[in-house]
Amino acid sequence: MPTADQLHLTDREITAAFADAKWAAEYPPVLSLPQAAALLHVPLQTLYQWRSRGYLSGCSRRVGKRVLVFRDRLIKRVFNEGINDET
Repeated sequence: MPTADQLHLTDREITAAFADAKWAAEYPPVLSLPQAAALLHVPLQTLYQWRSRGYLSGCSRRVGKRVLVFRDRLIKRVFNEGINDET
């Protein structure tokens, strides 16, 4: 159970957030790292660091030379579980 200061987004809330055609087109279900950085409003280098530290485990996958990110899993990881540099 989340505490009062934690945000816990459900699958339904995430789906609803991207139901608008504009957002669905800008942020499809599978994102490039630059798209994921834009979605979270963080520098691209931050995502590279998070990935190398294992914070995006289960959210991203290397496909050839590219790294792809599963949008909904990323949102759950960041907003529900949090990214903590102290772990």
